[in-house]
Amino acid sequence: MTRPSHLHTTQAFYDAIATEYAERYKNELAGNPLDRAVLAAFAERARGRAAGPVADLGCGPGRVTAHLHALGLDVFGIDLSPAMVALARREHPGLRFDEGSLTALEAADGALGGIVAWYSLIHTPQEQLPAVFDEFHRVLAPGGHLLVAFQAGDEPLHISGPFGHAVSLDFNRLSPDRITDLLREAGFTLHATTLREPEGGERVRQACLMACKPERP
Repeated sequence: MTRPSHLHTTQAFYDAIATEYAERYKNELAGNPLDRAVLAAFAERARGRAAGPVADLGCGPGRVTAHLHALGLDVFGIDLSPAMVALARREHPGLRFDEGSLTALEAADGALGGIVAWYSLIHTPQEQLPAVFDEFHRVLAPGGHLLVAFQAGDEPLHISGPFGHAVSLDFNRLSPDRITDLLREAGFTLHATTLREPEGGERVRQACLMACKPERP
């Protein structure tokens, strides 16, 4: 099967900037109590489920994976970038990190107790999001929980030459209403939507949606 071109571009981008990215954002959660509160709420819902571990999809250098582990979750990270996975393994040697893609997860049906996609949907072409959410639904166990976070909006972004590297990448800001509709169409039940104002260097509102795959009747 031919690999989609956006995956090649995304991998090359993050391989190039992995070290600088990890340094820039290593303390981001420490300065953002609202994001920590959302992650804590997710962890409380997901903690202790016997259905399977939690996957942090698009984990980057592993800071959210490690935070969720500290909150008591059996969690592992997956990222498209080998450089990011190598950094995560070095910084968090007690945790598991694998290379992989959101669009084709190497997990059996119903194998996961939870999924976190923390700002990792933004590089997926919007027409492919339904397939991504179908994949999330496939690998989650009944009753499993899902948390997605993203920049709220409807205009695309293009980043060129970050940290002095000759790479560029397109980003998508996403509509919370649109993502809600897509999750419901994929079979999820929505539990909560948060929309906070920008902080620090952020320019737009930030959205988090919490959902679950319904239990079997």
